[in-house]
Amino acid sequence: MDTKVADPLRGALLGGRYRIMGRLARGGTTTVYQARDERLDRSVAIRIVNPEHVLDAEVLDRLSNEADTVAHLPHPNIVAIFDQGTHEGAPYLVMEYVRGRTLRDTLAERGRLDPAESLAIIEQLLAALAMAHRAGLVHRAVRPENILVAPPPNGSGDLVDAVVKVADFAYARPSDLGRSQATPILAGAAYLAPELIADGRADTRADVYSAGVVLFEMLTGRVPFADAGPGEGAWRHVDEEAPPPSQFAEGLPAGLDDIVSRATRRDPAIRQRDAAALLAEIQAAREDVGALAGPTRAIAHPTVVVAPVGAPARPGWTRLPTQRATQRASGRAAPGDGTAVFQRDTTGMAERVRAVSGAVSGWLRVRTNRLRYTARGRRQVVIGVVVLGLLLMAGGWYVGVGRYVTAPTLLNLTKDNAIAEAQRQGFAISFGGPMYSESIPVDTVLAQQPPPGGKIVRGGTVTVNLSAGPERYAVPDIVGQDFTFASTRIPVQFQVQKVDGFSDTLPVGYVVATDPPAGTVLAPGQLITVTVANGPYPVHVPAVVGKKLDDARNQLEDAGFPEPDVEYRDDDRPRDTVIEQTPDGNTGITSAGGQVVTLVVSNGPLQKMPNLLTQQCTDALATLRGMGMDAHSSPDEALLIPAPFWKVSAQSVPQDQPLTQGQRVDLTCAIQP
Repeated sequence: MDTKVADPLRGALLGGRYRIMGRLARGGTTTVYQARDERLDRSVAIRIVNPEHVLDAEVLDRLSNEADTVAHLPHPNIVAIFDQGTHEGAPYLVMEYVRGRTLRDTLAERGRLDPAESLAIIEQLLAALAMAHRAGLVHRAVRPENILVAPPPNGSGDLVDAVVKVADFAYARPSDLGRSQATPILAGAAYLAPELIADGRADTRADVYSAGVVLFEMLTGRVPFADAGPGEGAWRHVDEEAPPPSQFAEGLPAGLDDIVSRATRRDPAIRQRDAAALLAEIQAAREDVGALAGPTRAIAHPTVVVAPVGAPARPGWTRLPTQRATQRASGRAAPGDGTAVFQRDTTGMAERVRAVSGAVSGWLRVRTNRLRYTARGRRQVVIGVVVLGLLLMAGGWYVGVGRYVTAPTLLNLTKDNAIAEAQRQGFAISFGGPMYSESIPVDTVLAQQPPPGGKIVRGGTVTVNLSAGPERYAVPDIVGQDFTFASTRIPVQFQVQKVDGFSDTLPVGYVVATDPPAGTVLAPGQLITVTVANGPYPVHVPAVVGKKLDDARNQLEDAGFPEPDVEYRDDDRPRDTVIEQTPDGNTGITSAGGQVVTLVVSNGPLQKMPNLLTQQCTDALATLRGMGMDAHSSPDEALLIPAPFWKVSAQSVPQDQPLTQGQRVDLTCAIQP
């Protein structure tokens, strides 16, 4: 079974005026729909950010940049942007709807274009780019996918008469900027200028290079380095000069080779300085190129000389009265060679017009007198006035009251329930922008227009606003960024407090930390404290791991730190060796005073209880004390005389049991041979 999922936006009303009719194209980050502007009754195109990218700052910046750019570039060859807005959290642009297809689609169908068609298209492309260049902007993404070709207004179907529109100014930037992550390197590598690929530089000559490659492809049906892969092809633009188009398409005029070769030179200094300069060369050479390239439309049949056709005799019933009278008086008909001259009797016509006018005015005068001066006439006037008044009252009642009914109550209903309730009562429903609420659940109706109980046209549309839940914003991750730039990323709904701090790794003026940390979700009005580096830390904790405890204490004391806290832990390293410290060594702090350093010190390797049975008691005691144990004997050590006869008969800790440093061990001694 083939299951198709309907587009959720189809039929939706955006901004209270744009009705979505259908989807035109879907890209990785945005989707383009055809829509109807119900306010101005015209078709428009709407590009809206896909749901998964509504929080992608780079995508939103590109969309905003395109709106700002095109708004300042009014030109008949640039796709106009009429409006912008947000629908359910997704930003969108309202653009001119172009009834056509991209140059890429045209080339895919035709393969290549003849010189006259190519020049007609490139002229309009360059005219649009020249407008952008005069405004100090570089398009940076000139390629067939962004060139729309609309059918000719005259319906000829000839591309020479087609209308060209340039789209996608999302990557447009001022000249001489470095590489931006938004630069479409992979998407259009075959059309990018060498300097943009190599080091990210882009001025107006970069667009000249791209336009030259587009003209090359229209003339030849391929790009200059089509035999290479995307990555290799991009760098061949940097390392090699593009071949002349005549190498792949025979019969092209030499003038076209010269123009394209100069526009696609690797050295920007050799190219035309901007689109206007290239356009001037194209226009200067177009007449000669067009003559050499041949016609592009059907040739009309040659003009031939035909014999004159004599005018037939005019039928008698078509002759004017004066002519009939003249013929009757003379006793002959008008000649049949088409040379007879007839004159209009304008005097008689004027008299007939005056007669008709007089008759009409007389009838009106008689009718008026009857209405004014007879009882029947006066009754007719009264009846007419009453009927007209009733009609006006009925019309006024309907316009002012009769066509209205009470608006339904949709507040606090979920989205699905609100749709069902509106349809049940015979109303349409549309959704306005979402609204924040601390108490109303998400996707629940928070407001409606008209309000409950208000007036609405029978069968009209109720506009509702759904709750977006509590208004919350996440603290951005700005640590390690320059504060001037980072402050622009903090939502304006937060209060920001800047405090000075220290950092051994970040330059002065860079963000060291935020409180609360990045990712914390806060309500509007909350305070974010941003610590900004004012230089390196004035004091650093000495690194004492691996040193003896006494040496560590002395080094900390010399650095101005108070007596450290010491913790012992069993470890394989020698006893009294520092194995850990808190804070870590070389950690920067503002002051040593009051900063207590905690040291973890080794108890020495883990020891096990040896087997001391039958050993001389004095030797066994010495062994245990050498291990750091608290050793005792019974009887007391002072009574073990003579020593050789006192041997261990029992030990309080069994053999191989782990011992801790300083643990008490009791030995029982007895005289044995």
